[in-house]
Amino acid sequence: MSLFKARDWWSTVLGEKEEFDQGCLCVADVDNSGTGQDKIIVGSYMGYLRIFNPRPVKPGDEIQPEDLLLEVQLREPILQVEVGKFVSGTEGLHLAVLHCRKLCVYAVSGTLGNVEHGNQYQIKLMYEHNLQRTACNMTYGPFGGVKGRDLICIQSMDGMLMLFEQESYAFGRFLPGFLLPGPLTYSSRTDSFITVSSCRQVECYKYQVLAFATDADERQETEQQKLSSGKRVAVDWVLNIGEQALDICVVSFNQTVSSVFVLGERNFFCLKDNGQIRFMKKLDYSPSCFIPYCSVKEGTINTLVGNHSKMLNVYQDITLKWATQLPHIPVSVKVANLQDLKGVIVTLSDDGHLQCSYLGTDPSLFQAPRVDSREINYEEFEAEMKELQKIIKEATKTQDILPKSEKHGDLIVTAEVSPDLDTESQAIDSEVKAEAVPSVTVKITVQSRVTAQKPNLAVCVQAPLAVTCDQFVFDDLEPDSSETVVLSVFLKGNCSPSELEGNCLVSYNIPTGIPKVAQCNFRLPLRLVCSPAQPSKAANHKITIDTNKPPISFLTIFPDFVDPSEDDQANVLGFQFLTGSKTTLLASKTSQRYRIQSDQLEDLWLITKELTLRLEEHFKKQNCKDFACTFSGSIPLQEYFELIDRHFELRLNAEKFQELLSERAVQFRAIERRLLTRFKDKTPAPLQHLDTLLEGTFREVIALADAAEENQANVFQAFAKLKSATHLMIMLISLWQKLSTDQVAILEATFLPLAEDTPELGWEETVDAAISYLLRTCLSKSSKEQALTLSSQLCMPKDTSRLKKNITLFCDRLAKGGRLSLSTDSDTQQATVMPGGCTTIPESDLEERTVIPGSTATFPNHGQIAKQKSKP
Repeated sequence: MSLFKARDWWSTVLGEKEEFDQGCLCVADVDNSGTGQDKIIVGSYMGYLRIFNPRPVKPGDEIQPEDLLLEVQLREPILQVEVGKFVSGTEGLHLAVLHCRKLCVYAVSGTLGNVEHGNQYQIKLMYEHNLQRTACNMTYGPFGGVKGRDLICIQSMDGMLMLFEQESYAFGRFLPGFLLPGPLTYSSRTDSFITVSSCRQVECYKYQVLAFATDADERQETEQQKLSSGKRVAVDWVLNIGEQALDICVVSFNQTVSSVFVLGERNFFCLKDNGQIRFMKKLDYSPSCFIPYCSVKEGTINTLVGNHSKMLNVYQDITLKWATQLPHIPVSVKVANLQDLKGVIVTLSDDGHLQCSYLGTDPSLFQAPRVDSREINYEEFEAEMKELQKIIKEATKTQDILPKSEKHGDLIVTAEVSPDLDTESQAIDSEVKAEAVPSVTVKITVQSRVTAQKPNLAVCVQAPLAVTCDQFVFDDLEPDSSETVVLSVFLKGNCSPSELEGNCLVSYNIPTGIPKVAQCNFRLPLRLVCSPAQPSKAANHKITIDTNKPPISFLTIFPDFVDPSEDDQANVLGFQFLTGSKTTLLASKTSQRYRIQSDQLEDLWLITKELTLRLEEHFKKQNCKDFACTFSGSIPLQEYFELIDRHFELRLNAEKFQELLSERAVQFRAIERRLLTRFKDKTPAPLQHLDTLLEGTFREVIALADAAEENQANVFQAFAKLKSATHLMIMLISLWQKLSTDQVAILEATFLPLAEDTPELGWEETVDAAISYLLRTCLSKSSKEQALTLSSQLCMPKDTSRLKKNITLFCDRLAKGGRLSLSTDSDTQQATVMPGGCTTIPESDLEERTVIPGSTATFPNHGQIAKQKSKP
């Protein structure tokens, strides 16, 4: 940003909602007043033509009515305005206005009135040319070295140069290799046209070459006729600049030297007449317009360059001499002589801000007030410092990265899940092999209290669940307005999900430009993934949940799965998952226990979670606040380790498939090169069964790719099962050790760090690193363990023995009184790890217990630990 702003000498805003571009501004003595004062001519895409003669009493004055000499609305959009000697028989200046399909030349004249504001100006049409092609831009000059008059060259959108000798049309020529029109200018010194083509190169065409080339109207003739009737358009010189050009200008402040200036998207070029680069300047901003305006020092040229940061830079060749701030982004800049003031900078923005300014530094009249000296009260400052430090310490204790949400947010999103499944399923492309895949409707409402700009709603559910539509884009929401969308959730993958929850997230901007996010969660019904079934008596895996309240009939807590007419379902209930497995839930008639059993360990998770949630909701409705669930059985670590081994085995298979595919691909390319060499050889040689080898290798590559794809699907299913089993392990450990909410959060972050498994970062190495950290911090036995350093790199292990050993050690430390904490205070950790003078475990005994194959780890509950301590 510049230290100085452009000093406003005169400014105005043109029209309402009008658009302007590079060619819409011109400065010249268009009325031939002879005073040497320029007038400002502006044309707009709305067809308005305005001529100004600024005459402020003092700099910065508002526009006066007499400053606008002329305002007329033409019938067509104005692409460009130029002033030159365009009428034959006179050397007076006339105004050329370029429309899309027409070129008009006007004479501007004024009539003096009795008073100053009585002067009248008018334009008179001298001649016009109707164009057969859509125009893009134009340039003018003494083409061919004519004296006392200017000719006009118009470039069309399809690459044709149309030349007009004032009132008559001369000829038209197509540029070779044309694709898109670029800036165009004329160099009188070399009598040539210079443009920048879509090939990103500066091209120069001699006027004489264009004049003697084949006429553009004869392009439909045959190639032989064209060769015999004239010459082709040949380029004089070409320079590749490697970027598109915004503008091009030819200046000659010295009669012996002329320069071609090209403004690119990121560079600023100065070329000689023959196309050689004199110098170039790399710009660190995005330019919008430029103009070379004078030569202050011998051999140098000054240039004004405007950019999209509202800056105007003054360069002397490549040296930045001045930078000034503008109130708008200029699309066109000129230098004019106005009211005996030479060198006024005239800028025009795309929305019609026209400003005449000058460079300078007005002195600031502001003076800082004198500060009253007073004695410093150190005691008061020290008390204030202590209070601020206390506030900072309290704020940093929470360690929150994101700010807390306000109680009443600017935008509220709510999700309502239908209590019943859809009558007609909305499942799309489901891989489940069941006869019918149900779906449930979710109604999401977005209510806005303020103006919400560009709201975007994203709905997320964990795979293998899917939604019919996960992205919604709304129009801007007005205050106290709302939007509602309806979608359906269904089971897409052929495995049970680990979570029956979804998330809605709305991102939006408030009018001040600050981005904000609002979100909410919703819970999906259990009926979405399973249905009632006959209970099974035998099962491979069983867990028992203890409660402190009498058992509740399943007719009460599972009304959606129980038939009220069947009394035998009050204490036993069966669940049939869509994937084919079955789970049974039993309630004890004599004790306060519930048993969940299934042939698969991972299938116990959803039923166990649903049971605990429904029991908590039931007793909450009964205003019972002391309800609690506990677990006193053995942690099924061995069965859990089998799932870990299965997942890790599939990951190893994926790496093997990747290596085999790489080897076969190298072999395939080598055979291809051999065959290509044989085919290119002028003397044919036998293929020596290379074609057979190529076909065999191709089949191997396809087979390996199919096997890798199938293995990837198996990895996804194995990871989903592992996540379900991990959720179950977390619940059992939390019920077993009666962990607090914060400790459960640490447990979840340790065992479930990844939302999905990737080849670069897998579940095994991530969980192993997290457990190792806890074992060396909050669960450590001594300072020696705390001094051990962990590896800073995560890589795929060779096997899972270390992970299984750490998980067993983790559970044993918890059983011996260890507590989870992320506090960095070592004294707190020591007191937390071994509460009540708990005896430590000999590390050798634990390792012996861990490495015994086929063993099932069992840990005593708190009552057993207390009994052991009380023995003498």
